[in-house]
Amino acid sequence: MFADRARIIIRSGDGGDGHVSFRRELYVPDGGPDGGDGGKGGDVIFEVDRGLNTLVDFHHRRRYAAENGKEGEKRRRHGRSGEDLVIKVPEGTVIKDAATGKVITDMSGGNTREILLRGGRGGLGNMHYATATMQAPKYAKPGKPGMEIEVLLELKVIADVGLIGYPNVGKSTFLSRVSNAEPKIANYHFTTLQPNLGVVDMEGVDSFVIADIPGLIDGASEGVGLGHDFLRHIERTRLLVHLVDISGIEGRDPAEDFVNINRELSNYSEQLAGLPQVVGANKCDLLAPEELEENLKKLRAVTDPLGIEVYPISGATRQGILDLLQKVARMRRELPPMPAVFEKEFEIEAAAPDEAWTLTRDDEGAFVLEGPLLEKMLGYTNLESEKGFSFFQKFLAERGILDELKARGIKEGDTVKLYGHEFDYYE
Repeated sequence: MFADRARIIIRSGDGGDGHVSFRRELYVPDGGPDGGDGGKGGDVIFEVDRGLNTLVDFHHRRRYAAENGKEGEKRRRHGRSGEDLVIKVPEGTVIKDAATGKVITDMSGGNTREILLRGGRGGLGNMHYATATMQAPKYAKPGKPGMEIEVLLELKVIADVGLIGYPNVGKSTFLSRVSNAEPKIANYHFTTLQPNLGVVDMEGVDSFVIADIPGLIDGASEGVGLGHDFLRHIERTRLLVHLVDISGIEGRDPAEDFVNINRELSNYSEQLAGLPQVVGANKCDLLAPEELEENLKKLRAVTDPLGIEVYPISGATRQGILDLLQKVARMRRELPPMPAVFEKEFEIEAAAPDEAWTLTRDDEGAFVLEGPLLEKMLGYTNLESEKGFSFFQKFLAERGILDELKARGIKEGDTVKLYGHEFDYYE
């Protein structure tokens, strides 16, 4: 099964908490704090695997998470860092923020490995908090949380030349004749249900990569049929080879088909519509010379005003194919280089820092303090002990919280509320 889109949720690992412990050895009854630091959470890393050509594996599993860091241990031992999560994707995968559709990164060109989400830092153990006045701290710093985001994966094939045209005009046969690709070929519509890549390597022609882009029909730019699923695959190409069925044996009008396909390109993307084109008038071997000339005349009536050349070819007999490929090779040499990598549009921001806090007043006029770090610190601090309460006061002063209380007009005797605790404020 071929799949070129997937939506997944990724999360980096949480940092491990710092540890609270004290040195206990024979003849050392009052050893100092020796709680170690927590380990770092694992990163989420995307890596190109050139052996992959589909995103189908991501349809069976939607959530991916790196390992959390481990808690620190006694005797100053650090907790183990969480294992990184390496997610392998095909070359050409564009990773977007699912909420905005903006590009986070493009796994193409030289970008074969990128850390998308960093794991949370481990918290400090209580060995870091001993001071001259507090030699037995009973608190440690919690680990930082990891990051989580939903991303959209889109596979956009990487090819110099895009091969476009209506179904059953002979694109797969043409590709099999000019390259090393082995596409499925049969005489019915939509034989090709996935982009086929091939390397053109014929004597007398510079080598280049060509992609057969299936699914272009009327309404493709609006998502009809397989339109949106495959139009994105020609967004990296530098020029287009447009095949039409010049024989008209299925009752189609080659000139009308040419106009319709270009209209779909224009509706989908002005950039695509502006790409240089050359037309291959395929299946010319099925017509008598006078019929072929009449059909080519009608087709050139719409291509000549656009400066687009038409080459009569036959995928079945190889007639005219070398001339067409030599023209494509010349066009490639004359075209300026185009960036094959999509620019970054979205920067993943770390979660709100733990140091964030808020100060409000309730209906009774009490000052209410809230914030992630305040809440976590309460869980590691014994406010019933004199040393623990002294540490917490120092913490409020270092974070500028006491200064903010004064700036808000707090007076002695006013009440401060903090996650179920109430204090009377005194200088």
